[in-house]
Amino acid sequence: QVQLVESGGGLVQAGGSLRLSCAASGRTSSRPGMAWFRQAPGTEREFVSAISWSGYRTSYADSVKGRFTISRDNAKNTVYLQMNSLKPEDTAVYYCAAGSSIVNMNRRGDYDYWGQGTQVTVSS
Repeated sequence: QVQLVESGGGLVQAGGSLRLSCAASGRTSSRPGMAWFRQAPGTEREFVSAISWSGYRTSYADSVKGRFTISRDNAKNTVYLQMNSLKPEDTAVYYCAAGSSIVNMNRRGDYDYWGQGTQVTVSS
């Protein structure tokens, strides 16, 4: 089992920045790939960004490319999502996810463990 706890969400004006963190505990020796997904009210949970265990492979949704950066510090078992140039349409609950047998980094079903989510609200 892997436990995930997100932090760093909040209210920010359009154009501003936030950095989300996701701390993992438990069976991190399984070298899980990590990702961020988000879900706005009335919509499905959608992929935002992912990173491999080594950090060499990353993936981004087209809507966040050039604005968001994912990174990880395996010594701290923590994954980060730096979000710049935020837009009102980025408003959502952001979820951290982890999986050890990931085939498609962008696919929700490939992740086994999920955090409780952190709210990001971008005002116009």
